[in-house]
Amino acid sequence: MCVPDRPDPAPVTRTVPARVRYTRAEQVAWYATLATMFGAAAALFTNPAGQVLLVKPNYRDHWSLPGGLLEQGEPPQDGCRREVAEELGLQITPGPLLTIDWVPPDGIRPRPIVHFIFDGGELDDDVPIELQDTELDDYRFVDPGDLASYLPPIIAARVTAALRSRGAGGAAYLPQVPGQVPEQVPEQVPGQVPGQGAP
Repeated sequence: MCVPDRPDPAPVTRTVPARVRYTRAEQVAWYATLATMFGAAAALFTNPAGQVLLVKPNYRDHWSLPGGLLEQGEPPQDGCRREVAEELGLQITPGPLLTIDWVPPDGIRPRPIVHFIFDGGELDDDVPIELQDTELDDYRFVDPGDLASYLPPIIAARVTAALRSRGAGGAAYLPQVPGQVPEQVPEQVPGQVPGQGAP
């Protein structure tokens, strides 16, 4: 069935198909078929010497940036702000987005995960950090050239790209490298939810 483009007494030369209307139930059912993914957000902090702030989760063997998984419906910047407050006791407004990284699902994690890194700015050497002792063992400022000693390759690449983006004034998207091993979510520790810490 075709209906006129607009009500007009003049001869109609063009028609458009009738609009299809979907019920709320049909829309809900359609959205339920779409792909889903996890999200995580972190902050890149440096000190006046240009060193990067890393934290050491107690449920992983490696270090990471302060941050963690987003909660249901939580915008990435809000998740970054919440995680930094929880992990470091710092109240911040995240700066510009520096990197976004998509990691495919693996054997343990059934969905892809999208990582956002926001600019946390420069912290003074005497900034009072209150470390979240239930999830984190330590924190330290690390020279950019030493990141590979603390971080797995996928996270080191993410942090290095964030540093470059900060200097260039724009965000970077990190495509998956063929053969790159996605980071693994650790086994659950009693009383903790795996992957709730820093990405």
